[in-house]
Amino acid sequence: MSEDQPPSVGVETKVAFLAQASSYPDPTSTVNVIETHMSWVFVTDEIVYKMKKPVCVPYLDFSTLAARKYFCEVSLQLNRRLAADVYLGVVALTREKDGKLQLGGSGVPAEWLEKMRRLPEEYMLDVAIGAGRVTQQDVRRFTGTLAEFYLHAEPVEISAGRYRERFRRGIRDNNQALCEYEFNGRQVERIGGEQLGLLEREQEMFKARVESGKVIEAHGDLRPEHVCLLPPPVFIDCLEFNRDFRVMDVADELSYLAMECEFAGGAFIGPVIFAAYEQQTGDRVNERLVYFYKSYRALLRARLAAWHTRDHAPAEHPKWLRRAGAYIDLAERYAKLLDRP
Repeated sequence: MSEDQPPSVGVETKVAFLAQASSYPDPTSTVNVIETHMSWVFVTDEIVYKMKKPVCVPYLDFSTLAARKYFCEVSLQLNRRLAADVYLGVVALTREKDGKLQLGGSGVPAEWLEKMRRLPEEYMLDVAIGAGRVTQQDVRRFTGTLAEFYLHAEPVEISAGRYRERFRRGIRDNNQALCEYEFNGRQVERIGGEQLGLLEREQEMFKARVESGKVIEAHGDLRPEHVCLLPPPVFIDCLEFNRDFRVMDVADELSYLAMECEFAGGAFIGPVIFAAYEQQTGDRVNERLVYFYKSYRALLRARLAAWHTRDHAPAEHPKWLRRAGAYIDLAERYAKLLDRP
């Protein structure tokens, strides 16, 4: 039997099995089950297991068992760049001869999961921001780790025209997607118009970023919940399923993180990030470019928040739509700064 023809085990059966503490080889008192847009995450006392959903959309395809195994392995390789001792391996959920499921068994694989060391929650950046415990020293420390990673990354070969076209397409996609919801359409169009305007006026600025080798294969989803303030800092859950999405200007990635920190209540973090980054690398990023990247990423996050209404119960829809609206307001605030001299 090939991996594309696994034993007939439904997703609900797998989730129900993995939700039980008795299913794990290492003793655990509890299992916290978290559903995301693309995965199920099972958090035990010491270990975290991540199981990809069998989804297929234009930008990713997890529809086969072989594909899910492949992307588990890709995730392991990529995440070890910035979290080497967190990503422990890829584990099979097997169906044994007696028909029972077993994690890491010797039977036929029915699913594949990423196995990770559980990080202390109180050290996660989003939690620390919420508790008011983030210091400038913390920010300089994790920025130093990122800057070192960026300095040693190979530049991605891409033309300046193609680089800007990616943003033009993304802006159009963001606007089109958000217009499907009951937001202020004029507001969304206005933000997109400001972004497109800067993209055209400042072609040389974008060209300079490409030609100076600042576009690399980055983390791709650098948000506060993916940053751990341990010594040394670690960065988890990079974007593994589509290389194009993690090919970014390092300033774009840092702007994304700064925007998300501000959204979470840590507005002071962004300026510290860029000051520490410039000090270590000598790369001084134009402020308007930062505002552009922040505005673009905020509108993209609004789009993703709105999409959560597709896979959550109707009772949760208002929460996601309020979140999307808050991102739109933030995107507009940044967009208004794009005309600064």
